[in-house]
Formats: sequence, structure tokens, C-alpha cells
Amino acid sequence: MTVTQDAFHPHARPSSADEQRRLAAVRRYRILDSAPDGAFDKIASLAARIFEAPMATVAIVDSDRVWFKAAHGLKGVSQTPRAPGLCATAILHDGTYVVSDTLGDPAVAAHPLVGSEPAVRFYAGAAITTADGHRLGTVNVLDTCPRQPTRNQLDALPELAALVMDELELRLAALRTVTAERERRTDAERLARTLQRTLLPPALPPVPGLDAAAAYHTASMDEVGGDFYDLFPLDDGRWAFFLGDVCGKGADAAALTSLTRYTLRAAAIYDPDPCTALANLDAVLKGEFQGDSPRFCTAVFGVLDAAPDGSFAVTLAGGGHPPALALRADGTVEAISTSGGQLIGLLPDPHFVQATTRLAPGDALLLYTDGLTEARNADGTMLGEEGLARQLPAHAARGAAGLLAMLHDLFTDLGSGVSDDTALLVLSVPTGSAPSPVQENR
Repeated sequence: MTVTQDAFHPHARPSSADEQRRLAAVRRYRILDSAPDGAFDKIASLAARIFEAPMATVAIVDSDRVWFKAAHGLKGVSQTPRAPGLCATAILHDGTYVVSDTLGDPAVAAHPLVGSEPAVRFYAGAAITTADGHRLGTVNVLDTCPRQPTRNQLDALPELAALVMDELELRLAALRTVTAERERRTDAERLARTLQRTLLPPALPPVPGLDAAAAYHTASMDEVGGDFYDLFPLDDGRWAFFLGDVCGKGADAAALTSLTRYTLRAAAIYDPDPCTALANLDAVLKGEFQGDSPRFCTAVFGVLDAAPDGSFAVTLAGGGHPPALALRADGTVEAISTSGGQLIGLLPDPHFVQATTRLAPGDALLLYTDGLTEARNADGTMLGEEGLARQLPAHAARGAAGLLAMLHDLFTDLGSGVSDDTALLVLSVPTGSAPSPVQENR
């Protein structure tokens, strides 16, 4: 079907309701003001070649303008006002709209592309039409001389307009897929954060004479990590604590973390000896996952015993875990090594190593998982245990929360160099007689 400018008045406009629905369709495809695109450029170029014309465009009709997604041979023009006579009129009709000589109608002659450069004298356009019947714009051919196109040329324009519509549909489908994936990832991140919180104590309990704080730094917001910590009272007035890291990420790691945490708590009820607690955990992991792929972890388990002078005796055992660091009041840093302690849940008869120390007023004990020491500096080198120890002198006096704040700054400085989750637990003995309030940083 071919429509000429004589078949209707060029000032014809759709009803307000129809126009609002059409504009909603234009917005749906998110095409306006998008970047240049080779696929649409090729369609405009092909239209010009078929008509042997100097100019062709792929145009989208907005509320008050006509914007060119592609413009072949039309230099320095990206949009025009929505004036009647050309694209704004072409979208009102099916088929191909043809203006053989733009000077034959005063309304068309007033169009900016006609009355000034490039002085268009010929126009042919076919509407880009959605499946639900909304005309988004047109594929157009323009010439500076009046002409009569051939039937084959006129029949080609609607096919090119249909190609544009197919491309827009493909891009809309891709956009919806990306949006759905983003929403899925957002939901997954929210679920991961919620699940992560359930694997950690909601708050550390107040320990008389001790300042305790913990933090969990996540490397990925959409994965559940396997780091864990806890601090809890024993029946005899002492306090137990542990910190560790299970293998893997995601749901399997979450299940293993939950089992590990509650096993260590239960083991401490029967026998709080640190090496015995780790041995009991080892037996549970082997029994629970017998016949499956190995499920193992590293951990430090310790017991605090308060002394009348305000100090704490600390007994701890480690299984494959980095050493705890004692920050002394005089600024020295001492590694409380459990080197030789083996992975928990993996070996037939693992060996666990026990160590003791004393925390005097002004001292602090830092426990951490290897996400911290395996982080990379700006030069690509690993921070390591020695690099961490160099960061710590003179920080014991800041208390548990102050030390965690310093470590938070360190994580910020390392930035993308941190590639794994990290759990931190700080036990600090205040210098005064009254302990500081317990705090927990997340």
C-alpha cells in the first residue's frame, strides 16, 4: 500500500489517548537518545542504496521531536522538531508514505529539512510498527530532487521497517533478561546476607573484665562464605571462644558452617579442653559426610580463665589455622602459634596443637581467617602474617572496637586485593578496673 501526501491533510494528529499509548510504546523500547548502532546504520544505508538516494534515516517520533537513531548522508542533524509533512505524518498511516515533490504542499514545504539544508524535495517513509499496532517511527529515504520511485523500491521500505522492529524486539528481550538477572542477583545477595547473619552470633555476650568485638568482611555480596566465630560462657565460670573457616562457598559451606559452630558449642559442654573440642568436631565431620566428598575446616578453639589481678589465662588449640596474634601493652606483637595443627575433618588421625598465653591489662588477642593475610597489596604481594603483624603495634590500647576500626581501614586500603571473606575476633583486656562495653561491628 502506498499513500501520497494528497490522501490526507498533513496536519492530522492522533487522538490524545492513542498518542499516549504510542509514546508509552516508544519508552518501552528505550531507544531514544541511545548510542549509535551498526545494525541500524546498515539498514539506513541499505534503504539509500535501494532508492539510489543520497539520504536515509531510521527515525523515532517522540512527543515533540523526531530523533534519528541512524542517519545516512544527513550530516550534522540528529533530530528535528515534530513538524508535519514527513516522519510525523508518515506514522499516522499504514504502508509507505510518499511525497514526490515537497514544494507541492505549503505544509510540507514548511518542514525544517525542506525549507533549509539539505532542502529535501523527495520523501518516502514506512512506519516501524510494534506487534500491538503502535508506530514508533519510520525508515525514510530523502532526496534533493523530486522523483517517482519504482514499485520495488516502495515495497522494500516496509520490509526494512520490519527489520528495525525485529532488532528492537531482540534488544528488548535481551534488556529484560539482563534486568531479570540483576533482580535475581539482588535477591540472591539479599538471601546470602540473611543466611550469613544466621551463621554468626547476633551479638557477643558481655564478659566481665574483657572487651570483645567481632567483624565479618565479605568479599562477594552474592555468595555465602564459610567463616565463623563465637564467644560463650562455660558452666565453671570460664569462657570459650572459637574462630574458623570451612571449605567452599554457597549452600554447602553454609550447612558445614552451621554444623561446625553448633558442634563446637556442644563439644565444650562435655569437655572444654581445646584439643578435645577440635577432635570431637573432626569426628562429627567425618561421620556426617562419610562417603561424600571431603568436608573440612580450619579452626582455633580457646578458653579464657579470669585471674584476680584482672588478667586472663588463655589456652587455645589450632587445626590448620593461622596463628592468633597477641598485642601487648608495650607495643610488641607476639604470634601465639599452633603450627603443626592439621585440617579438621580431612585426615584419618589429625594432630592438633595447643598453646597458652596470658592477657594482661592493656593486652589484646586477635584471631582472623586467612582472607586477611592472603589479601594482596597494591604491588601484588600478599599481605601475609608478618605484614599484618607490622600493621598492629600500638593498637592494643585502642580496645577491641578500635582495633577492628583500624582493620576496617586496612581492608579499605587493600580494596580489590581482598578476594576472600574474613572473620575477625578481638579479645582485649582494658587497662582500667571496669571493662568497656561489648561491641560488635558488622
